[in-house]
Amino acid sequence: SRKSKTQLRMSTSNLEVESDPYEVAETIALLALAPRAKSRGELFAHLKKRGITDDVANAVLYRLQERGYVNDSEFARAWSESRQRAKRLSKRVIASELREKGVTSEIIEKTLADINDDDEFENARHFAERKLRASARLEQEVIYRRVHSALARKGFSLDLISRVLRELEISPR
Repeated sequence: SRKSKTQLRMSTSNLEVESDPYEVAETIALLALAPRAKSRGELFAHLKKRGITDDVANAVLYRLQERGYVNDSEFARAWSESRQRAKRLSKRVIASELREKGVTSEIIEKTLADINDDDEFENARHFAERKLRASARLEQEVIYRRVHSALARKGFSLDLISRVLRELEISPR
């Protein structure tokens, strides 16, 4: 029978009292991976929060990496694709999110190198078109301001924003 999340948490609490710290840490890490993939940095922080020592956490995360449960390169690629597709985020925002999740700069650079300028432009243009449809009845200056601001919040560069606005023929007046 399947245990509920609460029962699993309680069982990990019981494990902490009576078991090997490596087993406890591995159980905690695997439970954390159940809802979605996580970076090594996220898992390390989660284990620390649960009272696992640095040595045990690093050893367990190394074992999980060896078994293929933790792979920051694959995580960063999947995260980047998801954030581009669902949220239409820029490279800059994706890089920031990956940094927050503890992904190394080297992996972030490799991941962002896969996003070419045309793809980023298309993301920005598609997002701007949605914003434009939503504000079509407003004055031109208001539309310009809203679309420009929305693209800036998504992390797109001013140069890219200007290109998108020109292509969609959105001007301040």
